Amino acid sequence: MNKDNKIDTKHAILLVMDYQNGIVKQVPGAEAIVDLMTDTLNEARKAGLAIGYVRVAFTDDDYKAVPETNKSFRAVAENRNMHNDSQDTQIHNLVAPHAGDVIVRKTRVGAFSTTDLDEQLKAKDINTLILAGFSTSGVMLSTIREAADWDYKIYVLEDLSIDPDQEVHDMLMQKIFPRQTHVIKQANLLDLLKA
Repeated sequence: MNKDNKIDTKHAILLVMDYQNGIVKQVPGAEAIVDLMTDTLNEARKAGLAIGYVRVAFTDDDYKAVPETNKSFRAVAENRNMHNDSQDTQIHNLVAPHAGDVIVRKTRVGAFSTTDLDEQLKAKDINTLILAGFSTSGVMLSTIREAADWDYKIYVLEDLSIDPDQEVHDMLMQKIFPRQTHVIKQANLLDLLKA
């Protein structure tokens, strides 16, 4: 990791995406990642890094607004899954937000399209994103693509992200994400925050 990759904590945020009860319990090996994220959050907060949370959850009105054309979320709406009040859509208690953290609720895959995340980040003068999420082929891929188009500097925490398909996770981390991001491990992040 060269000095150009140093993270300016005044202009960066760690985004914890879709670390929700219902999602975590569906992914084998997820609890170990949640534990590692707990340590990461503690170190990030000590370093003065902003923390943000993205979760997917629907209100009754959100269900009504999902069109027939949306293959993924039409089934969610019809079955009334992932309701905003459900325990399954809440952030896992081990990585729960603190007062003052950025929190957005989305109704699509990416962190930006149905939220005011970009506006909140710009208001805080944040230009660097450190991303971790469930899943690599879902929220991570969608968020990276959009954030790159909006010119954010992006770090991806490889060992704090997971996908149900390990081959897909590896392919994205090794071949696709490096085109637009710095793919790093949690230990690299801690070093960059101390630099």
